[in-house]
Amino acid sequence: MASLSVEALFHSAVQILLLEERNVNISFSEDIFRVKFPTTRKLAEMLHVPHYYILPYIVMMEEQDLVTRIERVGIYTTNAGSVILINLIDTQCPEEGERIFGKNVFLAMKESLA
Repeated sequence: MASLSVEALFHSAVQILLLEERNVNISFSEDIFRVKFPTTRKLAEMLHVPHYYILPYIVMMEEQDLVTRIERVGIYTTNAGSVILINLIDTQCPEEGERIFGKNVFLAMKESLA
């Protein structure tokens, strides 16, 4: 069983979104940049833990203003969570980030969150 932490959930999210699903849903508005987080079940599967082990960490991430849950829609990063996620993509698998987002979009996302 994997050691659980907020950092482990973000690392798993990068693995799921970029390397497994190869699909990232992003939402932009004037002052908000959000990335749809993988489902808690997907995260649990990746981390080899029961689903209910993930839930307290999602609550903790909400309290730290890293994610927000939108009922019947999913979990999305906040601006602070987006910074963490994009920085992880940039350090863990920048080539995949460029491949999925496109070089210009990936660069623009990194610059907007700097």
